Parts: sequence; C-alpha cells; structure tokens
Amino acid sequence: MKALPLLPIRTIAAPIAGWLLLAGQGLGFGSAYQFLLAVGLLAGVLAAVHHAEVVAHRVGEPYGTLVLAAAVTAIEVALIVTLMVTGGEATSALARDTVFATVMIILNGIVGLCLLVGGTRFGEQRFGLDGVSASLSTLATIVVMTLILPNYTTTIPGRVYSASQLGFVALVCLVLYGTFVFVQTIRHRDYFLPPEAASDEASHAPPPSNKAALISAVLLLVGLGAVVLLAKAISPMIEAGVASIGAPNALVGVIIAAVVLMPEGLAALRAARSNRLQNSLNLALGSALASIGLTIPAVAMVSIVNGWELTLGIDAKSTVFLVLSMLVATLSLGTGRTTVLQGAVHLVIFAVYLFTTVVP
Repeated sequence: MKALPLLPIRTIAAPIAGWLLLAGQGLGFGSAYQFLLAVGLLAGVLAAVHHAEVVAHRVGEPYGTLVLAAAVTAIEVALIVTLMVTGGEATSALARDTVFATVMIILNGIVGLCLLVGGTRFGEQRFGLDGVSASLSTLATIVVMTLILPNYTTTIPGRVYSASQLGFVALVCLVLYGTFVFVQTIRHRDYFLPPEAASDEASHAPPPSNKAALISAVLLLVGLGAVVLLAKAISPMIEAGVASIGAPNALVGVIIAAVVLMPEGLAALRAARSNRLQNSLNLALGSALASIGLTIPAVAMVSIVNGWELTLGIDAKSTVFLVLSMLVATLSLGTGRTTVLQGAVHLVIFAVYLFTTVVP
C-alpha cells in the first residue's frame, strides 16, 4: 500500500514561522499582530500533531503515544518553572491551577470527545482494560496526594505542604510515574497495545525512514516550543477578552491549558476517528500522568530551593469536580467497551466545569 506523504512543506514551515513571529513581537506592529500570532499558533499545533504521528508510526506502540505527551509536558514544565522564577512567590498557585485545568481538560474534554466521536462513527469501540486500569489507578493516587491531601495536613496551616512533606510527595510522584512508564514500555507493554489491529490506512502504510522520523522529532520539539511561547504571547489578548465578558481570571488558565493541549487532543481525536481508541486513551491518560507526575516535582524543587510555600490544595468545588471525574472515568472505562453515552457524560461534566469557572 502506498505510504502517505510524511513531511509536507507546511509542517516544516509552520514551526519556523512560529519562531519568526515570536522574534517579530518587538518590532511594534501593533495589536493586529496578535491575530498573526494566533494563526501561527494554530498552524504550529497542526504541524506538531503530524510530526508526532510520524515519530509514533516509526517507533510503534506504546512508545509512540509517549512521544507527544513527554514533549508537551517537558515544555509545559519549563514554561511554568520560568514563570515561577520570574514571578516569585506571587505565582505559588500557578502550578496547581495549571495541573488541575490540564487534568480536567484531558479526563473530561479530550476523553469525552474521543468517546463521543468514536462511538458515533463505529457504534461501540473496544480497548485493553489492563492498561487503562493501570493508568487510572496511578493517576488517582498522584492526584489525591498532590491536589487534595495538602488541604488536610496540619504541619503548616493552609493548602500547603511543609518543605519535607513537599519533597517526599515530589519523590513519590516521580517513583509512580517512572514505574508506570517502565510497565507501559517494558514489563507489561502488551497491556497498552490495541486488542485488534487498526484498520485505518496510516497504520498499514510502511513506516517512515529513520531520517524522516529524526527530522520529525526535531521539528516536533521546535514546533511545541513555539506553540507554548505563542500561547503565552497571546495571553494578554485572552486576558482582555475574559475581562471584557466579566469572567474570573481562572478562565485564562483554562484557555491557555487548552491551547497547550491542542496537539495532544487532536492526535487523540484522530486516533479515535480511525477506530484506534487504545492509542487515543494511551495518549490522553498518559498526558495527564506526565503533566502532574513531572510538573509537581519540578515546581517543588524550585519552591524548596527558593524557600517559597507552594500552594497545591484545591478548593471544595474543584475537589468535587476532580473526584467526580475520576469516579466517572473509572466506571465508563471499566468494561473495555465504550459508546456515545460515556462520551456524552464526560462532556457534560466538562461543560459544567467550564460554566462554573465562568460563573462561579
């Protein structure tokens, strides 16, 4: 079967154009330049999805689904740490807000959309239960220890850990995530493989050459860097838009997190549309695990070194949403089969989360 074109010109030009647009911010082109930055952001997202799929097709599953998640998370961590270092102790809740928004977007928005689209197109989709159960149990443990437990510790009053507690929890997060990656890629790799071979053309096309995969890997990193920085660059425009409708500032964090997660979301959605729900769930849940399992240890180190208190505990409303999301995900993904109903339930939770963010 003829292979699909691997490196279209647009996927090479988009990451380069993104960095050129970033470099041109200081030339004083005015507010209209924000529109160009937004266009560059969308082009960069689409290019990143293509390059991630090229690399994934080369290395195979489940390694391929780790590529995009690891790349996005690494850049997201770097961005948060940079903002914390420059913003000081005033940004003590930035990591918490970003991680919470990321988990909610992935568990309800991305997973819900994938289940709804896949169920609409194929009726019922199947996936390996062992891998998804391992992902959810690991995610639930890390989420509770990092976002909920700080509200109930008593060494320091407030939604914070003491330095020793924070260091220990950060270490536990790294151990759990490292163990999960070991199980996913080495010890029990078969748990994360599709129960049946995918039927789409891309999965049967000859894999790309090592050279093409290497070029795509480099362009993926370059493009994701531009995506994150472009998202940061257009944040003033987003903040102005949020303020104009009278919404809380928390909505800005949700929008920025959604923009940064667009490459992962689109890749997961394309997999679900191709009846590769296992790949889609590997990517979505793996991204959530990478986001919280790597971000918290990184910002914990920054906080401990600088002597800052890192606010991690979420409020009561957020706790309800988080517990509900984990419970529903466990139930809806607990049989190895999904329909449009599970997708609709997740999307309704996501819609209520967004609405109550705008109208608290």
